[in-house]
Amino acid sequence: MFKRTKIALSAATALLAVAGLAVAPQASADDMSNLKARIAKLEKAEAEKATRVGGNMVYFRGGYARQNEPRYGDILTDTTGIAGQVNGEQDGWYVGAGLDLVLSDDFFGAADSIEVLGEIMFEYKEFDQASLDVGPLPTLLNTAVAGTLTAGASTVKVNQFTLTASPKIKFMKGSDFRPWIIPVGLAIHVVSPPTNGVTVLEPGMHFAAGADYRVWNNIFVGADVRYNLTFKTLDGVDLNGFTTGVYAGFGF
Repeated sequence: MFKRTKIALSAATALLAVAGLAVAPQASADDMSNLKARIAKLEKAEAEKATRVGGNMVYFRGGYARQNEPRYGDILTDTTGIAGQVNGEQDGWYVGAGLDLVLSDDFFGAADSIEVLGEIMFEYKEFDQASLDVGPLPTLLNTAVAGTLTAGASTVKVNQFTLTASPKIKFMKGSDFRPWIIPVGLAIHVVSPPTNGVTVLEPGMHFAAGADYRVWNNIFVGADVRYNLTFKTLDGVDLNGFTTGVYAGFGF
């Protein structure tokens, strides 16, 4: 495809030169120089397009997550009974995935080396889990004759789902190494278990920075750090925190 385009551009150059001589025999050397410069720029753009992968990407993430505050003491997080324990550590892990789509490949005409992308990303974060197993207990109705009531074991997980939509500014277009930032985006958080007020949903702001490297063809690896800032606590639960980890992406 690139060879055919180059041949077409060369033919166009020759035709334009002949036309210029026929219509304006006295055309200046500057005019011809400008024409050649424009043709060279087109050839360079076609060459870059033929050798680079598009800026779109689907990727898969994983790593470390940390909340600013633990969730100890909530009605539905801590387990009670004989083996009761607090539940809701600050430190955890996350997995997720996302999609980048190019909105502008030249920063809306301001810079050829900067792309503006739209990112849709989701992640699952888990911070703690405690087993609830109170064992055999006397019945409340008649402890002498009614036997025992055995409560089954279960697990209370403290986790969070986050969905974000953000503009992403990506630098060094055409390079294998591409740093990027998210100046600010929208995040929607869903917590589990529910808070003491039995609410689960809270919006907030999303900030991020990272970089990826093309290792082969359209396969990329990268690392990022992200911070979520909510507008308020969710019934006393602080959802602010950060994640950092690695991702693998596939460009298209």
